[in-house]
Amino acid sequence: MIRSVCLLGGAVLAAPVASVAYAEKVGEIGVDWAGNDIVIEAIPDPEVSGVTCHLAYFERGIIDRLANGNWFEDPSNSAIECQQIGPITIGNIDRSEDGEDVFRASRSIIFKTLRVKRIYDEANRTLIYVAHGRELTQGSAKVSISTVPVGDAVERR
Repeated sequence: MIRSVCLLGGAVLAAPVASVAYAEKVGEIGVDWAGNDIVIEAIPDPEVSGVTCHLAYFERGIIDRLANGNWFEDPSNSAIECQQIGPITIGNIDRSEDGEDVFRASRSIIFKTLRVKRIYDEANRTLIYVAHGRELTQGSAKVSISTVPVGDAVERR
């Protein structure tokens, strides 16, 4: 089981990654007799002080893995909620429409990651956080989004 593991480039280290957050497990809910759980982690944004996201995702238990095979992979399902927890200071963030990774965790041995990306909507003074699975072959349509208005945030460049 890989938990709270942040990969600084996944399988390819060619693209520069500013800084990727580390998650802290804050809760775990058992959902069935097979040992499957919903894990909740807190992820402070490493480049935007005053914002923390809570990410919930499904983690398969050993009984489920034995019964159904597919030993080395967890589902892409996740949910995210982000909020202001103090004064917001925006650091040196990517301001492109592609945004940048805030967090990555492996969901299989090589081919799937759970990611949280940040996009800054400067016109509306809003930080957008998107949680999604990234799969090598088929992608994933499973996404969750949360926004944080920044109002009078201090910007460091």
